[in-house]
Parts: sequence; C-alpha cells; structure tokens
Amino acid sequence: MISCTEFIPAYNELFRYLDQRGGTNAVQGFWEFLSDRFLTNLRDLVATHGLKGCWLYWSRTLNEEAADFVMELDEEAGIFRIEMRRCPSKRRLLESTHLQPYPHYCRHCDVLYRRVLEPLGYSYEFDDSKTDQAVCTLTVRRKTPPA
Repeated sequence: MISCTEFIPAYNELFRYLDQRGGTNAVQGFWEFLSDRFLTNLRDLVATHGLKGCWLYWSRTLNEEAADFVMELDEEAGIFRIEMRRCPSKRRLLESTHLQPYPHYCRHCDVLYRRVLEPLGYSYEFDDSKTDQAVCTLTVRRKTPPA
C-alpha cells in the first residue's frame, strides 16, 4: 500500500499546473470541489460529535501522515487547536531538490476545512505565517453554545 505522503509531490505539481492554466482561482476552485465532495467524513464526525469530531478526524489523519503535532480539545471552552510542529507535506516539499513548492500549497488546509466547519457553526483560523518552516496552527471555535 502506498503511503499518503507519496502523493505530496503529485498534489504540488497539480496545484502548480492548475495555477499555470487558470491562475489561483482555478486552484481555489479545485480545493473547494475537494472540500465539498470528499470531506464528508470530517463533516459527519463534527455534525455528530461537535468539536470532538475534529479530534477524531485529525488524530487519525495526522498520525497516518506521521506529522509532528500537538492537539488540544477543550469542549467546555468550545475550542479545538492543532499546533503543527512539523508538517510532513510541506517539509517534504521544502527538502526536495527537484520540486519547486507551489507557493500557496498550505492554503489548501485553510480552504478545505473552513468550507466544512464554518457552515456547521464554527469559526476557523489558520495561521500560515511559518509555513516556510513547515509549521502552522489551526484553531476551531464553537460560535454557538452546544445544543
């Protein structure tokens, strides 16, 4: 079985290709398409379990990717946070000698997950100020009190 990290170079090159053909709007549209059609597992987990659904989703996916991360869940305060200390995707691109990282590569995490979480009543913040070091922070907050 191929590891999910083996697809990183292909994603990067697809993003670059789409950008060359249709600009950043084409890339954004692709990410929106993926979010709307293929992140039903995250949507279902959060709809069923609230913020704990974020924990369930990312604890699986980030461990599959062998990411170096810390997650925090405080259901009472209505906050879920991921501190990505070493993103395996971005790190692989940064360390590559034959690939040029797509300059907006990390924005896919903002677009994909924001489109799922905000309609469910959560605010979504993505700090990508250190992605040149393969570091980012994702914060999800409940906007409304739990039912």
